[in-house]
Amino acid sequence: MSTFSARPADINKKWVLIDAEGLVVGRLATHIAMRLRGKHLPTFTPHMDTGDNVIVINAEKVVFTGNKLADKKYFHHTGHPGGIKERVAGKILAGKFPERVLEKAVERMLPRGPLFRKLLGNLKVYAGAEHPHAAQTPETVDVGAMNPKNKRV
Repeated sequence: MSTFSARPADINKKWVLIDAEGLVVGRLATHIAMRLRGKHLPTFTPHMDTGDNVIVINAEKVVFTGNKLADKKYFHHTGHPGGIKERVAGKILAGKFPERVLEKAVERMLPRGPLFRKLLGNLKVYAGAEHPHAAQTPETVDVGAMNPKNKRV
């Protein structure tokens, strides 16, 4: 028995639509990262992009558990000495680009390298309910119904 390694001709990519309204950020991000990587398929190959293209709508309506909305901090550095900056998750969700919270969560769950950049290109996150990918006829996935812990009311 030999190990299966997918070739580019073997890869069949699908488009998946996920409505993030009321879903917990970390649980949603793990599901998205698994889909992007292709680990849900029996043809998973670590060095190939075998995953799906994922569209996430209503990213501004994701929720955090516990006090993470007020306590979770995102750091970045300006490049100058003493230039570390921090923002709280609640401020980012209420700001101009609320989809960045979910993008960062997924980004930090993927392995780094050239494949990482290709996988992130397969992720499309939108703050509202509209998306320009209707022509791809995405298949809807209900992440909230998979486990009762995935959704908060």
